[in-house]
Amino acid sequence: MKKIFKLILNTIPRPLLIRLSYVARPVLAFILEGTRFTDPIDGRSFQMFLPYGYGTQRNNALSPSTLSLERHRLLWLYLKNETDFFSAPKKVLHFAPEQAFYKLFRSQKNLDYTTTDLVSPLADVKADICQLPFEDNSYDLILCNHVLEHIPDDTKAMQEMYRVLKPGGMGIFQIPYDISRTTTYADDTITDPQVRARIFGQYDHVRIYGRDYFAKLRSIGFRVVEEDYTAKISPELVEKYCLAKGEIIPVCYK
Repeated sequence: MKKIFKLILNTIPRPLLIRLSYVARPVLAFILEGTRFTDPIDGRSFQMFLPYGYGTQRNNALSPSTLSLERHRLLWLYLKNETDFFSAPKKVLHFAPEQAFYKLFRSQKNLDYTTTDLVSPLADVKADICQLPFEDNSYDLILCNHVLEHIPDDTKAMQEMYRVLKPGGMGIFQIPYDISRTTTYADDTITDPQVRARIFGQYDHVRIYGRDYFAKLRSIGFRVVEEDYTAKISPELVEKYCLAKGEIIPVCYK
């Protein structure tokens, strides 16, 4: 039965799988309960995670309980183990807040927590990342993950985040990138959605970042730490938490 269920999951188109996951999350979490994999965000364990991804789907990527992906679980572990995010008073700005984090971060009594986005229903402030309505030097921490690849003028977006970050503040700006690329690639003449999805990872991505992403952040003024956090976690936990080995967390300081 479990093998049949896994086969069915792997054949469901990604957009439909996402919608089903939100509606049927309690049922999926119950059916998939086990001991092989654990979501560190809520501590629940499962026999498998859900497949996820455009084109070729990644097995054991989407948590049945929190709907977190590999990058969310990695970020959670970094914030929990390496920072004072969950204990010290902080003014936080969170772009395009993820479902896996939103309620948890909102409930943190130590955080003055603001969410922002142009379209997300979870956004407290509807705003353009390239023209933020916030004062200079306002936030202790900025989270902006898997957003910049959607922004045509990512330079302006980075400049705005630098502007509103307090001196000494920290930003985490995760993006999908191709580690084999030296330079970032963009081509606005490619308009076919399927071709764009194949080249850029999603049809609505305007570029595929290369290793020069970190240099660009530095050119804005940030001090950037390229945090290979899976290298600091045991291989057993990398597998247990279903993390993407070698994924870099861009930790940026002003």
